[in-house]
Amino acid sequence: MRPVSARLAAIAGLWVLAVLAGATPSYAQARQTLRVVPLVKDGQVLVSFELVNGLTDEVRAAIQSGLTTTFTYNVELRMDVPAWVDRTIATAVVTSSVEYDNLKRQYIMGFRVDGRTEDSKSTTDENEVRQWMTTVKHLALFKTTMLEPNRDYYIRVSATARPANGSMLWPFASGTSAQGKFTFIR
Repeated sequence: MRPVSARLAAIAGLWVLAVLAGATPSYAQARQTLRVVPLVKDGQVLVSFELVNGLTDEVRAAIQSGLTTTFTYNVELRMDVPAWVDRTIATAVVTSSVEYDNLKRQYIMGFRVDGRTEDSKSTTDENEVRQWMTTVKHLALFKTTMLEPNRDYYIRVSATARPANGSMLWPFASGTSAQGKFTFIR
């Protein structure tokens, strides 16, 4: 009986190693986190968010190759409804894109909200590209006129990247999301 149990232990050990090896890319992706901070001010819901560690080595390589790389952030303003399905009040799509021009050695960046170009510029600074692609500060996306006083709300942000090359190492291939809560008091 000893040889059978030793064989089972070896098989179980190999199975555990296979599971851990398969989990490694997921672990690498887990270090990317999305932070969301809503702020109500002057009749607007201002949204700030940051994708921490979003510009991975794989993303940098894609950018340096000249591929247009786009981070898409789907932003939802939702009402917290206890013991029921939360209600979506409004949505917005925020995109940050960058393309590297190898001849001029500069990055061409674009920022859109719901398909409208809000800002564009070029730079040679990779740190500025990282900031552009992963951080949004105090963006007025929603008006407070659509909110009910003394209710709990939250901003939910989901991030995806293009091109999605199908690699397990590509960041947040299936998307990453987070939320920030607030109470609207008039």
